[in-house]
Amino acid sequence: MTGSLNLVGYGLAAIGSAIGVGLIFAAYINGVARQPESRPVLNQIALLGFALVEALAILGLVFAFIIK
Repeated sequence: MTGSLNLVGYGLAAIGSAIGVGLIFAAYINGVARQPESRPVLNQIALLGFALVEALAILGLVFAFIIK
């Protein structure tokens, strides 16, 4: 029973990360479309945001295996 709850928790963490990545890159594309010369700055911010959001998914996977 507890194992299935851990997998549900990981699934929720993965869905949250997918939504976060979508929002980050949607904002990046919108920003570059409005002001193309800001691309280098926005590129760094988008990649940093992507890395942080994906770290949350990895932590969710780790906690799903640790907590039993």
